[in-house]
Amino acid sequence: MVGVGTTDYGSFPDTDAYGLGAIALNRALDDAGLRHDELDGLIVCRIPSYERFAEITRLNPQYCHQMEAPGRFSGVSLMLAAQALATGAAKNIALVYANNGRSAGATYGGNESALWAPWGFTSPGASHAMMFRRHMEQFGTSSEDLAHIAMAMRRHATLNPQAVRRDPMTVADHQNSRYVCDPLRLYDYCQINDGGVAWIMTTADRAKDLPKRPVYVSGFARQDAFTHASLPPDDYWYPELQEVSRLVYQRAGIDREAIDGLMIYDNFTPTVLFSLEGMGFCDQGEGGAFVRDGMLELGIGRWPTNTSGGHLSESYMQGWALIAEMVRQLRGECDDRQIPDCQALQYICATNIAHSIILRN
Repeated sequence: MVGVGTTDYGSFPDTDAYGLGAIALNRALDDAGLRHDELDGLIVCRIPSYERFAEITRLNPQYCHQMEAPGRFSGVSLMLAAQALATGAAKNIALVYANNGRSAGATYGGNESALWAPWGFTSPGASHAMMFRRHMEQFGTSSEDLAHIAMAMRRHATLNPQAVRRDPMTVADHQNSRYVCDPLRLYDYCQINDGGVAWIMTTADRAKDLPKRPVYVSGFARQDAFTHASLPPDDYWYPELQEVSRLVYQRAGIDREAIDGLMIYDNFTPTVLFSLEGMGFCDQGEGGAFVRDGMLELGIGRWPTNTSGGHLSESYMQGWALIAEMVRQLRGECDDRQIPDCQALQYICATNIAHSIILRN
């Protein structure tokens, strides 16, 4: 990974996904020291038409994909690009995400997916609330445990000028916030905003000739779970995450203790618990106790997590900005939120496409 670019996050009704994506791509190319005409691969996500985007940005790639919209496809996009580069399908690939969900009034529930979702159960927030309610009953986890996750992300966001939520948060603030879908409260939900993110990927030999220190895709693993995809799983994707955990360190050639920090897909606070348990950072059912006392906080805990503020406080860029943060951390570019001596980071996504990626410098 040789270049990353991000836009501001917020509400920008005067532009659209094409405009946001183009800004992010230009910034990523500047970061990589490459020109548009040096790109021969393109992967886009949440941008309505890959053809129109390529036309706008004057690209004629020999390798092109338009990805599905859900956030799990950020990691999938990275994996596909790595495979394309390894097989020679492309030399320099731009991966571009853009979303104008806030200004467009995206609801993330109650849409056309009700045609197949049982009983019209289309809200991701409701499904995660149901999963966490089961976790509470099964293991004694509490809403207050989730507060420590939200607080850690907010503390990191206060160190990130790009984050949309930089006001401090306490446990009491979390616990006094209104319910959205019991037992999940307002601060258990991600921040829907407009924005764009782009990455530039190439091969290791080509990366050596570019101006910035490259970040290497060291290993990744994926396990899908579709047999009960229409309803919230009653096992929190635990078996799938366990398989991913077994494979990802083996493929990266390092163990868990070599990881300096985590980027966890945090569409909702319970997802962080499911990820930590499934990947073996703690035993199943112990996630609530594990995240207390600053375990995920920079400068306090062993596993600084989502140092940009994540989806909960920086902006919901569906995993794409988390991976951009990994690159910046591994280059040592994160100023006040920098993980000291950062050499290896792990991305984790707990969904029915469970996966993990390890990046190293």
